[in-house]
Amino acid sequence: MVSHGRVTLKLPAPRVAALLASGAGAPFDAGKGRPMKEWIALRSLPREDQIVLAAEALGFVRKSG
Repeated sequence: MVSHGRVTLKLPAPRVAALLASGAGAPFDAGKGRPMKEWIALRSLPREDQIVLAAEALGFVRKSG
């Protein structure tokens, strides 16, 4: 999804933590005052990187739902 102008993805919590540590994004807060462990709001990444992460997120939500 896009939230506040950023691509926001649901991924496994360890993957989100790694992406946050690398500076690829910021924690996503759904307006409740705390970040959601399995969500990341991506920073400006190359389109190819965003596509790879989006495909990864799609695979994750397909498995969990």
